[in-house]
Amino acid sequence: MISMILSVKKLFSSFWIIFKSEETKGLLIVIFLTLLSGAFFYSTVEHLSLLNAFYLSFVTLTTIGYGDIHPVTDFGKVFTMLYSTVGIGLMTIFVATVAKAYMSTKTNKRRH
Repeated sequence: MISMILSVKKLFSSFWIIFKSEETKGLLIVIFLTLLSGAFFYSTVEHLSLLNAFYLSFVTLTTIGYGDIHPVTDFGKVFTMLYSTVGIGLMTIFVATVAKAYMSTKTNKRRH
């Protein structure tokens, strides 16, 4: 039990270091602004509530795509195709950045 707690503590401390980096902060800001712009679009064009618009924006950007809420206008469908492409790119960059930083913290800890 104690080893599990220590492992979780190490994991969170590694992530804390990762999320303090300027590169990760900037990427999170870009992702958040992209989520907000998608939510604004879906609430305006698709006439969704702000919660549903943000939900659709998040599900689309992260490529989860449950399908429970979807665009119904042609403009919304075209936007979603482009937005999904951007989402794949952003999420790939985000995962790669976190993985690179995590591996870097592991390498640095081994050197010390």
